[in-house]
Amino acid sequence: MKPMLDVQVVRTEEQLAHCLSVRRKVFVEEQGVPEQLETDELDNLSSGARHVLAVHGDQPVGTGRWKRYAADAAKLQRIAVLPDWRGHGFGLAILHALEASALAEGCDRAILDAQVHARRFYEQAGYAAESEDIFDDAGIPHIRMEKRLIG
Repeated sequence: MKPMLDVQVVRTEEQLAHCLSVRRKVFVEEQGVPEQLETDELDNLSSGARHVLAVHGDQPVGTGRWKRYAADAAKLQRIAVLPDWRGHGFGLAILHALEASALAEGCDRAILDAQVHARRFYEQAGYAAESEDIFDDAGIPHIRMEKRLIG
């Protein structure tokens, strides 16, 4: 049985705390990203970044955020799903919620720096690599990808 998907736009401090908890478990504990690199000035409700929270019942299971990258572009970041919930559609639901939010705020393209191991996931969601250049971010290989949100 497939779990019920619920992705919420973050509007409260409690929701944001759940996002940060998911990110800590995935990026810091699971992937070994230094804690001081995982959070930044965009991790508050007044920063201009838009956060989403995926929940199953009342359990937070995933998150993501986007920030304005250019006049017409959003940069999607910090997309994470807890290990036990991967493969159930939460990642794609988070991606779609971020894209819809960015589109509603006038962005017609989305850019993201994908962990190389997740490249296929993003390609299946319509993203294409800008180039084949691989770069290091927090000790993890990444590739820049982009998708047009309209047209």
